[in-house]
Amino acid sequence: MDFGGNESRLLLQLMSACNLRQRVLADNIANESTPGFKRRVVRFEELLGKALDDSADGRRAIDWAAITPRIEADATPPAGTDGNNVNLELENTALRENRLLYEAYASILETRTKMLEASIREGR
Repeated sequence: MDFGGNESRLLLQLMSACNLRQRVLADNIANESTPGFKRRVVRFEELLGKALDDSADGRRAIDWAAITPRIEADATPPAGTDGNNVNLELENTALRENRLLYEAYASILETRTKMLEASIREGR
């Protein structure tokens, strides 16, 4: 039996995307000085938004399992002559934003779990 529902699954998917994004950002930072390295980005929230828009008419249900994070190369032109397009300030900002998103998703999931536990205890 699935007590969490789609909302809990979605929160877990969002947290998983944040985890993947953390690893990709760390890899970008580690390769800041590697000539020719192209930074990578994780797309998930955009894909989720598109799926929600596509299902807004109500005729098509969202297949939550089919929405998965995607790692893409960033097409931003390199700032220097070595072909590397990693900007350390941008990466650090993205790390902070990603951490805040993860903490928010985890907090929402924790609150939902506590509410479910309270409902079960009250029903005894």
